[in-house]
Amino acid sequence: MVHSETEGRRPDRPAGPSVVDWSLAATTGALLVRGGPVVPKDEAERTVVELRDLTVEAEGHVRALTGLGAGLPLRPAEVVDRPGWIRAAAAGLDELTGRALPRASGPLAPLLAGGAGVQTGLVLAFLGARVLGQYDPFGGPDRNGQLVLVAPNVVTAQRAMKVDGRDFRMWVCLHECTHRLQFTAVDWLRDYFAGEVARLVGGLAEDDGLGNLLGRLPDALREVRRSGRDTLGLAELLRSPEQRAVFDRLIALSTLLEGHADYVMDAVGPAVVPSVATIRSRFTARRRGGGLLDRLLRGLLGVDAKVRQYAQGAAFTRHVVDTVGMAGFNAVWTSPNTLPSRAEITDPQAWVRRVHR
Repeated sequence: MVHSETEGRRPDRPAGPSVVDWSLAATTGALLVRGGPVVPKDEAERTVVELRDLTVEAEGHVRALTGLGAGLPLRPAEVVDRPGWIRAAAAGLDELTGRALPRASGPLAPLLAGGAGVQTGLVLAFLGARVLGQYDPFGGPDRNGQLVLVAPNVVTAQRAMKVDGRDFRMWVCLHECTHRLQFTAVDWLRDYFAGEVARLVGGLAEDDGLGNLLGRLPDALREVRRSGRDTLGLAELLRSPEQRAVFDRLIALSTLLEGHADYVMDAVGPAVVPSVATIRSRFTARRRGGGLLDRLLRGLLGVDAKVRQYAQGAAFTRHVVDTVGMAGFNAVWTSPNTLPSRAEITDPQAWVRRVHR
């Protein structure tokens, strides 16, 4: 287990109602999300049982490859439907942002919180039909972390790609179990991530934050048109210099976590997932696909930028492991100071020079 001093504990949640009605967000998303595929009852039950069991096996393979997590308990995942994922995601977001978002006040507070809840529910409904699974370090009954797999989405993706069912389910479990291990084996990571999110959200929620944000919007839009930046670039331009620094750290961390998980799910290899090469090829093509409306929504939500993070983070991980080995790569988990910067993600040799000099 990797140990380090964290940069500080998370503050207590302020009193009063949230500016987002998370209960309404969960209800709205669950009502609006599309129904899953039609699956015979026996096949559905087999899929649920297999996904739950495979997470235990998958994490064992991840631990053997990465060297992380020795001695930690091996636990199965929670397998849910689309509304179940939406409810879990809303609860996790509430826990993550609740200490940073301002409290609602005034006679219109319930109406404004409800409006924000409905809008958030719309986003969750869109994502709820696509997410295969996730590890939420702030989810679960005790808010100490929960691994969730979305059975209908796993079945839908496997059928669309026409790949082996068990192989694909194991492959997905390898990715999500890597995320769980990142947060459970690296004991400072959860608080560090929460602290950075609080800094970013808190900065945007300052009394004059909205005015500043809107004031920067025209210049940001002109810069996007001029430079051809994507939605992630627009989000970055709208932030103050201080917020951009936090934004850079979060983007670098997210890219590392996603890329590391993508590297691991392939590196475990054909001994565990015999059709891994076929699955990777077809899954990468599927990530780029979708109709015009789907691609527009993905762009607005930053999903396309997220897809690029997988490739960048996997390339960083691969280069470092090839250069200094897995034990050398694991120096990344020593402390926040050994995490790669956003620049180092695209120049992994610079990280190697800095950390292994």
